[in-house]
Amino acid sequence: MPAAHHRSGLMRRKPTLACAALLSLAACGGEGDRQVASEICVREAPAAPGQGTAGMIFVPGGAMLMGAKPLRAEEGPPHRVEVAAFFIDATDVTNAQFAAFVAATGYVTRAERGDTPASLVFVAPDGDEPVRDIADWWRIVPGADWRHPEGPGSSIDGRDHLPVVQVAYEDALAYARWLGRELPSEAEWEYAARGGIDGAAYAWGDGDPTSGTSRANTWQGPFPYADTGTDGYRMRPSPVGCYPPNGYGLYDMAGNVWQWTTDVYVPGAFDDEELAPQSASFDPQAPSVPRRVIKGGSFLCADNYCFRYRPAARTGADPGDGASHIGFRTVVRPPQSAARTAENTNGEGHP
Repeated sequence: MPAAHHRSGLMRRKPTLACAALLSLAACGGEGDRQVASEICVREAPAAPGQGTAGMIFVPGGAMLMGAKPLRAEEGPPHRVEVAAFFIDATDVTNAQFAAFVAATGYVTRAERGDTPASLVFVAPDGDEPVRDIADWWRIVPGADWRHPEGPGSSIDGRDHLPVVQVAYEDALAYARWLGRELPSEAEWEYAARGGIDGAAYAWGDGDPTSGTSRANTWQGPFPYADTGTDGYRMRPSPVGCYPPNGYGLYDMAGNVWQWTTDVYVPGAFDDEELAPQSASFDPQAPSVPRRVIKGGSFLCADNYCFRYRPAARTGADPGDGASHIGFRTVVRPPQSAARTAENTNGEGHP
């Protein structure tokens, strides 16, 4: 999705209650969709957050060609960066894991605070309804939060293994620090997403993402009207780990839900020599709002509109906004000696 759809001004518009925004999970798809409620795609995802580096994958340090010959203006030009070794969650943080954090700490997310708690929810327009801009498929829905991702008529009951969404940047950071972890930088995230395949178009290499076995939960069909669901899910997140992992053993580094990183967002952040200063964010579409980079694309990424389920792709999001397609994962940056030990023991993500 382009950066514009996260415009903070959208959150300041008068909230619009649409019946479609209050649909339950079952109403979002069709009869051919997988039954998300009871599905567990990858059993390695723990039901509760692990201590230390449990549930994480060790990613050895190295160099990569970050960015790409830009398909979007903000993606390039490509440039070499060095990344130190780190651990990263094998999957997105799930509803069950985030619920354990909330139960232990009493934490209240940004979407649940304030006089009129609300958050952003995707609502597909009718097929014969002309669309003009992003406000035609995004709604500010009172009562939408991580427990009710699509609004008051929805629930995470039976969705323990889906990625948690409707979490603002500070919510994700609070979860990470509760575990003694951090959120990944943009460079760390992209390095991990590439899975050891430097310079490839996708997390799995250069192969056509639409040929053969589905590789990610994305949108098939003309966005925003119709998702055919040929990848198994229509207009909804999938449980974590439903698609093959990349070369490092990481799931859902393409599609499903966007993921927060710590970098501030500057469109076209790279010049021919070096990274632009990252101490301030400027997005001409939201000049007064410092934004954070999100990576990976989501189930709403369609080739005809977004095409951002690639490691080099990037966009910015208002850190105070949650949305029904943004989640996160965490990292641990070990001391250099510990990183060498992990690498010498095959880097398995265990305490």
